[in-house]
Amino acid sequence: MAKYTYYPQGVCSRQMDIEVEDGIIKDLQVTGGCHGNLQGISMLVRDMTIDDVIAKLQGIRCGYKNTSCPDQLAQALIAIKNQ
Repeated sequence: MAKYTYYPQGVCSRQMDIEVEDGIIKDLQVTGGCHGNLQGISMLVRDMTIDDVIAKLQGIRCGYKNTSCPDQLAQALIAIKNQ
């Protein structure tokens, strides 16, 4: 299992710790941001493929921002795929 740390940009969350095994998300812990919503997202993406999560979350915006915590998670997963 590989562990990654991502530092989101332009959102309230400050850090995403992601565990991935064979292209499957095994755990997601987010520091900062809307705690309840991010706990929910963490539970929903568990055991999903990286590609499925990217497809569902990439491009989501938060209010007036050009990004969101879900979009930043997608960006983190794209970076993981490209490593």
